Amino acid sequence: MNAGENPTGKTDMVLIVLVLVLAAVGLAALFSASEYNGRVRFDDSAYYFKKQLFATALGLLVMYLVAKTDYHVSVALAPVAYLLSLLLSTAVLLFGQEINGSKRWLNLGPLSFQPSEFAKMAVILFLVWQISRTKKKTTGFWFMARTMLTLLPVVGLVGSNNLSTAVIILGIGVMLIFVANPRYLQFLALGSAGISFIAVFLAAESYRLERLAIWRDPEKYEKGFQTIQGLYAIGSGGVFGLGPGNSIQKLGFVPEAQNDMIFSIVCEETGIVGAFLLILLFVLLIWRLCVLALNCRDLSGTLLCAGIMAHMAIQVILNIAVVTNTIPNTGITLPFVSYGGTSVVFLMGEMGLALSVSSHRQRKAA
Repeated sequence: MNAGENPTGKTDMVLIVLVLVLAAVGLAALFSASEYNGRVRFDDSAYYFKKQLFATALGLLVMYLVAKTDYHVSVALAPVAYLLSLLLSTAVLLFGQEINGSKRWLNLGPLSFQPSEFAKMAVILFLVWQISRTKKKTTGFWFMARTMLTLLPVVGLVGSNNLSTAVIILGIGVMLIFVANPRYLQFLALGSAGISFIAVFLAAESYRLERLAIWRDPEKYEKGFQTIQGLYAIGSGGVFGLGPGNSIQKLGFVPEAQNDMIFSIVCEETGIVGAFLLILLFVLLIWRLCVLALNCRDLSGTLLCAGIMAHMAIQVILNIAVVTNTIPNTGITLPFVSYGGTSVVFLMGEMGLALSVSSHRQRKAA
């Protein structure tokens, strides 16, 4: 170790503050968006909020425990996590609970578990483990193809009922290969292969092609109702919004307002200003993960932060694009904001991995 280097860094307090602020903002937005559905369905306006609050508290505990563990230990366990994700993804196809025509949840007694959320974290760890152990050059097309091929089993299993998660997993793979590979021309071939893969998935099921038609002209189809109502919510919010709790569209007009379309309720209640501030929080979080990746001298730590950053960026962009009808509806949640206990727990776990990198990485000489 050279003079001026420190084998351990300090925990990134900026990242911790951003995560806590996002979690608090998400809980506040969720309570407002879900109170009507909670009162109508369960006679408890705080029903969804209480469940999300419990999941967030559990997630913070997971984040703390993971942050205290050397991330190299987590990476070493990546093959086990990847195999477990394959088993859980297979189990959900065989025994999963079907909701709105898709099997995405496993019932574990009184709790439900969404294996696709675990699969995202498992894939990040597995790709970091695989790339960091590659003894040959990481610049050839074979390296790119081999790395992506290892993702096909989980992409196939998850994508059969959850195309959006499959796209996120493929995006994470492309980002990590991009970080490990200094050449850019080969990504044209990789991008073409990815577009072809997505096209096959779209053509495999008629309802996916139907989503494309709904996206082009939502007013023409009954299933375009959610998209239209979400756009009404965004438009009626104006610059400063109707005020917290004053959304009209959440009163049954936007179906399941606490889930995928929650960003439209945020826009309605807080306006363009509130939507911009929420997006700014996500941008700052992604920037902070990028800073950690760029300043880590250990390849595993760099790849780990890059993978988490890719996951966060892709999911936020896709959700907001869906809500604004920029892309077809893919049923994807907004991190830390949309309702989903499994999602918030594993997101917190990923933040714990990033914090572990910040506290255990080798820092550059001052």
